[in-house]
Amino acid sequence: MATLILSIVGSDRPGLTQALAAAVLSAGGNWLESHLSRLGGLYVGSVLVELETGDVDGLRSAVRAVDAQGLEVRISPAIENAQAVGDTVQFSLVGQDRSGIVHQVTAILSRLEANIEDFDTHISVEPHSGAPLFHMEARLRLPPTLPAQAVQAALEEISAEIMVDISLTPASGG
Repeated sequence: MATLILSIVGSDRPGLTQALAAAVLSAGGNWLESHLSRLGGLYVGSVLVELETGDVDGLRSAVRAVDAQGLEVRISPAIENAQAVGDTVQFSLVGQDRSGIVHQVTAILSRLEANIEDFDTHISVEPHSGAPLFHMEARLRLPPTLPAQAVQAALEEISAEIMVDISLTPASGG
């Protein structure tokens, strides 16, 4: 079996997910996981599919038909990794939006060698003032020797500087 990742970007319109699903099915593939969304006015995301190794060319052909509909699809082989080790934690941040929040937080996580396994951000409007609020959610895999308390302490050191509230909790299913 071949496990592949489809990376997708294109103009958003109804029917794109169905067209992509039809391409996967027509090649004999099984749709395993996906992250698809509207971002910056475009339809973007990734899909993990599994199919018989000999059917990869069939998937490439089926995807070309979707490409002709204005959706760029890149196919990459998934990589089999050894079982991940270390605790997983859920990280949440909320604060007034400003440039540099993602950079400062990810610099700390990188320095601590925490791996970001899932990462989502969005802007909302603060109900009373109308100010933009920045939200960040991340699932982190910590190195086996790094306790969650050390990550919490490192992030709290910058929380006042960048004016955000943070929370770190054990991740479910980790």
